[in-house]
Amino acid sequence: MSPKLQLNLPSAVQALVWPGLAVVITLILLTFSVVDIEPGQVAVRINNATGSEDAVTTPGWTMRIPFVHALYVLDAAPQTFSMKGDDDENDLLVRQLTVRASDGSNFHFDDTTVIFQLKGDEAIAAIRDAGPGHGFKAWLRHYVRSILRDEFGRESTIAVSDPTTYAQATTRAKDRLNEVLGAHGILVTQLVTPRPQFSEAYESAIEERNRLGNELQVIKSNLDRAETERERRIAEVDQAQNHVIQERRAALESDLARSVAELSEAKRTADTYRIGKIAEGQALLSASQMSAEQLKGELDAKYAARKAEIDAFRTQPVERVMQKLGERLHDVTINILPYADDAAPSRVRYEDARAK
Repeated sequence: MSPKLQLNLPSAVQALVWPGLAVVITLILLTFSVVDIEPGQVAVRINNATGSEDAVTTPGWTMRIPFVHALYVLDAAPQTFSMKGDDDENDLLVRQLTVRASDGSNFHFDDTTVIFQLKGDEAIAAIRDAGPGHGFKAWLRHYVRSILRDEFGRESTIAVSDPTTYAQATTRAKDRLNEVLGAHGILVTQLVTPRPQFSEAYESAIEERNRLGNELQVIKSNLDRAETERERRIAEVDQAQNHVIQERRAALESDLARSVAELSEAKRTADTYRIGKIAEGQALLSASQMSAEQLKGELDAKYAARKAEIDAFRTQPVERVMQKLGERLHDVTINILPYADDAAPSRVRYEDARAK
């Protein structure tokens, strides 16, 4: 090998080493600059130079500048926090919940489950309050036990055994958990609490109470059904009676209309008869008045003639009077018997011989 070739070999190797080293460094930088965010995960990217923070909630590759950016990946998938058993095993599995009721009695829940997840858009608060990793899960251990004790402890053992009151306490506890845990970027989606457990004697009393409550509901249901049946029968009777009443009312209205028509006809007939009788009476009255006036005139004339005759008769002699008296008595037979004791009678007595 010539000396010239020996001198050129190191230069060729050196020329290949530096580009290869640059490629290796670039690959290393790319490896540390790209982070894959999987579904159900969120990331918090912190700029170490400026101190700015931003949350990455979209799955996929996320870029960062090594030594400039710090990237923390958090689990944002739904998770379960359980309270069961007698010992604490980890942050998400602790001992069962025991509650002291407002009346002083104790009861417990065998298995209480809280389903929660990290709110992606508030992952910065989770990192700031609990640090990177799974530190945000530690908030549930104390908040859940404390709030559930408060909300269920407000009720008495009798009230908490009532499903309605029990559901209301569960809703209040969930709302309070979201209020306090929401400040740390945690959302409680579901709170599952089983039926509270009491002592055997109290459980028997609750079962007896529930049995009596069921019987009461059956009695109320029967009463409601009886009331419905009663109203139905009353409605049927009312309907039937209303039909009878309507028929009777129609008949009475028809009779009333007929009576009114007959009354009107009777009034019209009576008025016609009255008018006719009045007219007839007025006509008879007028005729009677005319006859009376005519008769009065005739009587007045006769009276005047007779009066004149009487007046004229007064002035006539006795012979004329006797003549007239004879004319009047021409059909009368008069027997005159003289009295023996009176030769010259001055009085004559008349006796009707036909009556004898």
